[in-house]
Amino acid sequence: MKKGETGTGVIGMTGFPDRGYIEREDGKVLFKHAVPGREVEYRITKRRGDRGEGMVLSVLKPSPLETEKDPCPHAGDCGGCLYQTLPYKEEAALKERQLKELLDEIAGGSYTWEGVTESPLSSGYRAKMEFSFGDTVKDGPLALGMHRRGSHYDIVTADRCRLVHPDFNLILRATLDYFTEQGVPYFHKFSHEGLLRHLLVRRGAHTGEILTDLVHASGLDRALLEGWRDRIAALPFEGTLAGILHTVNDSPADAVIDQGTEVLYGRDWFTETLSGLSFKITPFSFFQNNSGGAEILYGKVAEYVGDTKGKTVFDLYSGTGTIAQIVAKTAERTVGVEIVPEAVKAAGENAARNGITNCRFIAGDVLKVLDSLTETPDVIILDPPREGVHPKALPKLLKYGVPRIIYVSCKPTSLKTDIAVMREGGYSLTKACGVDMFPRTPGVEAVCLFERG
Repeated sequence: MKKGETGTGVIGMTGFPDRGYIEREDGKVLFKHAVPGREVEYRITKRRGDRGEGMVLSVLKPSPLETEKDPCPHAGDCGGCLYQTLPYKEEAALKERQLKELLDEIAGGSYTWEGVTESPLSSGYRAKMEFSFGDTVKDGPLALGMHRRGSHYDIVTADRCRLVHPDFNLILRATLDYFTEQGVPYFHKFSHEGLLRHLLVRRGAHTGEILTDLVHASGLDRALLEGWRDRIAALPFEGTLAGILHTVNDSPADAVIDQGTEVLYGRDWFTETLSGLSFKITPFSFFQNNSGGAEILYGKVAEYVGDTKGKTVFDLYSGTGTIAQIVAKTAERTVGVEIVPEAVKAAGENAARNGITNCRFIAGDVLKVLDSLTETPDVIILDPPREGVHPKALPKLLKYGVPRIIYVSCKPTSLKTDIAVMREGGYSLTKACGVDMFPRTPGVEAVCLFERG
């Protein structure tokens, strides 16, 4: 096995979320973004002993699982999806096998497995997209959409994306056409020249309210901004336009960073309803990207929390306070901790909007806030970012000794380290399930119940 060597073979699956392999006489070649059963031509990009890493050059024969007759037109190019060619039932079954195998490996004991619940919608479900400006080929025409699979630079204009409501695609296409006509350049990552960076679009699945935000470097002419605003405001949306914004971002980082946001039309927030509650959502605050799936997810969290009458519940990494407010219906009090001040402000406003008075939301890093909390929890809910709980925060919260901890993970592989720490702290995984919040992609959300003793 040599770096640069090419070969052909049929991909088998090895692990969550999308890892595959090809068995050879001299070892295994591992792949990311793998669809089991595909016959592919590949190149070896790295080698360590009898294992190598491979890059798929072409698909010679589809997998027997790939029977979807009308996949997204961007499938195979855009890096946003992987399973467009699989029937959704097959995709959900694949995720269930992968997630169960992962949890079996890292749980360290027996637990009750409740399977993976499918999303109510397998297309058109995403409530937020961050599209990038760029080009598809070097010095090519302006593009707006998602990164090409395997590329940090090339952009695929994803104006027929199946993950979003058609209103998203209307905004994308109108924005791209407008700035192409005006000859406005995109912001280059290396030279830091140019203006256009990202297009943020958010839409309430239940309310139909739409918020869009153009993210650009300093120097974009005011008349161009107003022209873009007028082009967007005139679009024939199925939903209702709540606001058009623009955000200045001069950071060298290739990320959406708010260095000043202004309203060009309407307001800087929209509303969404979830589990009988109403939520005000601002441009950069966290809110689940699949409203129908979120109702299933939060219902499962509430089930694992159990009876909260007269109890204090900590909701750590609380975002805009969705879980805290749902649990607050029956709890004595809930305390939410979130590091993003904008999200904490929105959480307080949302609680007031919903007439909930027994929630307290604190802005700060969970690691530091735990040292200053005066309340003592009876139950702890964890919904951390993708990389899991801060390694120094987890031992602190385990010292409370609550009988149960509910852990929601959007990246179940990050559970491996946290589960080991929780076992050392006297907690065992007793029940787990998955909720498919991300159809057509390899992701799936895990909900885990840990109990003490």
